Amino acid sequence: MRVLIVAFCSLLTACASVPTPGPSVHAEVGVAFDRNGEIASFADGIADPQSRRPVTIDDLVRVASISKMVTAIGVMELVKAGMLDLNSDVSRWLGWTLRNPNFPGRPITLSMLLSHTASVREHDDDYVIPLGGSLKQVMADPRNWDPAHSPGDGYFNYVNLNYPIIGSIVEDVTGQRFDLWMHEHVLAPMKLDACYNWPTCSDAAIARAVELDDPTGKPLKDDLHGERPACPVFVKEGTLCDLSLWKPGENGALFAPQGGLRISVRNLARIGRMLLNDGEIDGVRILSPEAVDTLLTQVWRFDGKNGQTDGGFYCSAGNGTHQLPNKAPGCADDLGTNGAILVGHAGDAYGMKSGLWIDRTKGRGIAYFVTGVPDKAPKAPGTGYTAAEVHAFRRTYALLEK
Repeated sequence: MRVLIVAFCSLLTACASVPTPGPSVHAEVGVAFDRNGEIASFADGIADPQSRRPVTIDDLVRVASISKMVTAIGVMELVKAGMLDLNSDVSRWLGWTLRNPNFPGRPITLSMLLSHTASVREHDDDYVIPLGGSLKQVMADPRNWDPAHSPGDGYFNYVNLNYPIIGSIVEDVTGQRFDLWMHEHVLAPMKLDACYNWPTCSDAAIARAVELDDPTGKPLKDDLHGERPACPVFVKEGTLCDLSLWKPGENGALFAPQGGLRISVRNLARIGRMLLNDGEIDGVRILSPEAVDTLLTQVWRFDGKNGQTDGGFYCSAGNGTHQLPNKAPGCADDLGTNGAILVGHAGDAYGMKSGLWIDRTKGRGIAYFVTGVPDKAPKAPGTGYTAAEVHAFRRTYALLEK
């Protein structure tokens, strides 16, 4: 299974252009782009170990938390349409009162949820709510709330559960299933054959799914081999997969707004180009320039004590985005940008590491993923990122310098 030997530069501040042999992974794919199109790309390794199908830049992978950034684009569209706003109490859309029981007088806003400052916590992967389950019931559990920090006090903690709440809000105000609304209003207008949890992807996209395995070759996710999954949502064992049970807003976790997007790096690059062009892609207006600014502007920055950084991985947050590098003590997010400031999002799940990062000043960006990374893979020296993802970042970023 370890079909690809990729490189890692042993010094964080050096060798941002020419890789040298390093960690063993299954596949490594990257695209460098600017406002006008792709600059260069690479694709090495295997997408499907059973067929030995080589990976390409058009193969769809579960990009994990980059999904949050795309969900946030959908939120910005609803803000533009006047159906949502970022600073109101979200209880008005949910139809029930969302409160941290330790701070019952503090309303929770969309911006707090998008930026992980809403004081939401989670235990036992409570962000994965099965079909027939209720978000309201999950949020009634006091263990899913921070007892020490109130909503909006500026304390950051990266929590997946924020985004199922956002998914429920999207369903409540649109009356549509989250994945269907995102396809119709976000993905299809950008001409992306992409989807949350597979239902809205084409058969051709299904045939290009990247299987995610552990380093030993055990399948972890998307071992499809050209066949649609029998059930696109999580169900309890012994429960039928009956999507007619769906009710708007009851369970915004079903189609994984926090991590379920399947998309190719070529199409990630299209999203990056849309943002670089102030909300427009190939003549189609997706967001207003003001909405792009709101999405990409960081509303929280680490000051040494106002949040959990996961070993220096997270040091800023916008409304669905992050920035790197950051210079605050304790930050470890400089992947080798040669002084440039990038904004975007990283992804990490099932042995896959990914990133979509843009440089608004220079009008360019990168998208990449690497698979087969062990759960306890070592961090690159001086960073909160693994050696494999730093290598994928550097290898793709080097394409911008040629």
